[in-house]
Amino acid sequence: MLSSRARSLPASSTAALDADIKARIAAGADIINLTGGELDFPTPAQAADGARRAITEGRTRYTPVAGIGPLREAIARRLTEHWGCPYDASQIVTTNGAKQALAQVFTLLCEPGDEVILPAPYWVSFPHMIRLAGAVPVTVPTAATGFKLTPEALVAHLTPRSRVLLLNNPSNPTGVVYERSELLALARAAVEHGLTVVTDEIYGDLVHEGASFTAVASLGPDIAGRTVTVGGFSKTYAMTGWRIGFAAAPSPVAAALTAVQGHTSSAPSSISQYAALAALTDGTEAELERRAAELSTRRTLLREGIRALPPLRLTAPPQGGFFAFVDVGALCTRPGEDAGTFARDLLEHAGVAVMPGNDFAAPDHVRLSYGVGTDDIVRALDRIGSYLKTTVKTTPRTTGTGAHHG
Repeated sequence: MLSSRARSLPASSTAALDADIKARIAAGADIINLTGGELDFPTPAQAADGARRAITEGRTRYTPVAGIGPLREAIARRLTEHWGCPYDASQIVTTNGAKQALAQVFTLLCEPGDEVILPAPYWVSFPHMIRLAGAVPVTVPTAATGFKLTPEALVAHLTPRSRVLLLNNPSNPTGVVYERSELLALARAAVEHGLTVVTDEIYGDLVHEGASFTAVASLGPDIAGRTVTVGGFSKTYAMTGWRIGFAAAPSPVAAALTAVQGHTSSAPSSISQYAALAALTDGTEAELERRAAELSTRRTLLREGIRALPPLRLTAPPQGGFFAFVDVGALCTRPGEDAGTFARDLLEHAGVAVMPGNDFAAPDHVRLSYGVGTDDIVRALDRIGSYLKTTVKTTPRTTGTGAHHG
């Protein structure tokens, strides 16, 4: 009954594990869950009020496919004023979360067999989105360069079928943030070789002290004209359930994206659109600054806690988003052991749930979220420390982490 494409598509491993852990907790299990891809903060009151107003005022019908005008204008204004991206409202298409924007963009840009350059480690859904579009993900290992793609590595993986460069900055799962000079070098290579850049920048507002975020489309007209910027409200505004994302793109791409959406999902929920509009325009800045400070505190707490728990190791310290990517390779010394083995054992013996890096193309790493409160982080670190002391017998690994990525 199913097509070969459907038969080859696995469920999202991150979503499945998070759902399983939440079900166990609901059933009474004592588990500290560090797997989640969402913050524990509530949706800002301004956004909730905007949704209530939309319902009360009867703004609950279909909207234009690309979204309501005021929201598209507000997104374009924020991209221009905060990130220096030269977009106007006509180039903004709102979507049912950033995921939908990404999946649709690959279908618009790629012919069957075209190649998408995908730096690894990567978010688990990226290669599957690419394959669903009929394209081919070309994985480029980055462990040896601090989890960042270099122009040299990019060019080395190009073929006549190379069509798209996919970037995720700040990165999920690694938490690294590219410097402006690094992005500029990649942008020059992309322009030189005729690549379109799809950049997932949904964590762009969640950058900690010591790092700064640069949007690819802000690097000049040459690269802006061949860049599709994807973002959303799930992370910055803790609005995961509202399902509002967007793509900002050159006009022909925005028009094509609107056409595809018109024949598939149509516009996002009108109520969610008005909530997102209020989040952007009704004075959430002070609350966002408070949350950013809290996230930074959590990041430091988890980072320093991991550093105090050898043989765990941070290959690169988290700079953005809310994930720490931890090397557990020294604990995986027996044949067949990997991050999945470690994660299962940690859950069973310590009651701490972490996301194994296997489906991130990093089978010797685990991802830990600091989207939870400081009390949970402290308790998780205590449990991990006890687990390492009482349960694990380690043998130093003789090979580098880069050998396990690919």
